[in-house]
Amino acid sequence: MLGSEASVLSYPEVETNYGRIRGLESSGVHTFRGIPYAAPVAGVRRFLPPSTPEPWVGVRDCTQYGEAVPQVSLPIFSFLNLAAGRLGEDCLSVSVWTPGLDSARRPVLVWIHGGGFLIGAGSTAMYNGRALATQGDAVVVTINYRLGALGYAHLGSIFGDGFEESTNLGVRDQIAALDWVRDHIARFGGDPENVTVFGQSAGGMSIASLLAAPRARPLFQRAICMSGAGGQVIERDFAEGVAREFVSRLGGPPPSHRSLAQIPMEDLLRAQNETMNGMTNLSRLMVFLPFVDGDVITEQPLDAVRRGATRGISLLTGTTLEEWKLFRMLDPGVRGLSWNDLSQRFGAMFREGGFPGAPSPQVAMTLWLEALQGRSAGSSPNEAWCAFQSARMFHYPCAQLAEAQSIAGGPAYRYLVTWRAPAMRRSLGAAHAIDVPFVFGAVGNPLVLPLTGFGVAARTLEQNLQAAFLTFASGGTPGHSGLPEWPEYDLESRTTMILGREFVADDGPLERERALFEQWSTEVSPARVEAGP
Repeated sequence: MLGSEASVLSYPEVETNYGRIRGLESSGVHTFRGIPYAAPVAGVRRFLPPSTPEPWVGVRDCTQYGEAVPQVSLPIFSFLNLAAGRLGEDCLSVSVWTPGLDSARRPVLVWIHGGGFLIGAGSTAMYNGRALATQGDAVVVTINYRLGALGYAHLGSIFGDGFEESTNLGVRDQIAALDWVRDHIARFGGDPENVTVFGQSAGGMSIASLLAAPRARPLFQRAICMSGAGGQVIERDFAEGVAREFVSRLGGPPPSHRSLAQIPMEDLLRAQNETMNGMTNLSRLMVFLPFVDGDVITEQPLDAVRRGATRGISLLTGTTLEEWKLFRMLDPGVRGLSWNDLSQRFGAMFREGGFPGAPSPQVAMTLWLEALQGRSAGSSPNEAWCAFQSARMFHYPCAQLAEAQSIAGGPAYRYLVTWRAPAMRRSLGAAHAIDVPFVFGAVGNPLVLPLTGFGVAARTLEQNLQAAFLTFASGGTPGHSGLPEWPEYDLESRTTMILGREFVADDGPLERERALFEQWSTEVSPARVEAGP
């Protein structure tokens, strides 16, 4: 089983601000699971900001995970985001792995899980922090935060009295968890002044949101955005539209906190799904997202970074090479995609996708295929579409974030994971989330063996990726002896560390693709002669 403990040696106890807790110690690692950082968000507190836990008497058992956030079931992603244990609204908790309950002031890594802002839990077996804590003499923390409509139906944007703070509840939860880390982590052997937030997918997007949240920025010194950047923070008009659609799907009179408390959870999740089904399209794949509410998130993340608000925070951001290959399993039409079908998809995307500088869809597709020359990604309509979506959703936003930090004079580093799943090299390749088991030291575990393999190359990637993250958490730079020199990202060289079966510091990988998106997003493209693929 992923993250299983060795034989238990003792049951250490720690005093928190709310009461005493008991964990377990095994082979030199102390583990505490399901520590509440906020009160249950049930009843009338369901759509309110997190509040401090009620103190308890005696010693609270924290040897097992608590409840995970209520969420929908997406079986295709269960290998990564299956919420361990039971679901419930007493779910705002953290788990901690530490090599010692002493005054060593170790670097602290706080994991924010992914899952499209819809699914996931810090208790997912993949996220066991034992290996990272041991490898780097570090303290590892995983957190839960509210998901879907519970965390991102911004009722405060459409209702008045009593709902003023009912916005960005998932983000508020994350900030409350970081407050808990600041106040408590020294008791677990960690340094509250050396905190790295790291997260993948929606977790990486959450970290970008925290960069635009003035309350959050003082709570961490470094940030690692894995396959997530600043492009998924919505503006008020769209946030209000989502909130109104969700409320209309609930039915009944205008809601109050009392009436919302009485709605069965299955009805809330049903209204959430109906809202998503009605409001998503080819270009907008998520609707329950953080938004610029002027309170928690005061501006778009890229704007905050560009103006230097994060200059004092070290940033590491990266993606996998073939991100979209994970998601094409949800797209039944992509397998038999023809060139004509691809042209139609480009047409729909460029009508809906907000590319002010784009040419006609046919010209755009031609330019895209030209940019893919020399890469297998251009060999078929299926592969070309996956490459386009990988660039649109992940590669280009990642480059924008690193670019913004560099422009502002802050430290930024970028990587690209090229490891392809050994058992599914063509179908899955270097897909979204393939880097997660390497980061958490799970190589060789039977559950992820098809993704990682178990050879020398896999072990070397695991060691180098873990060392990069731990070195970054310790000192703010990811370079170490197992890698070539890793300079900061800048607009002249765009140096990116390639992490796969080989390790290379490459200047501007995927540069033609990045340049196209930059052109389409910012200026009118020059006239081009239309041509077929």
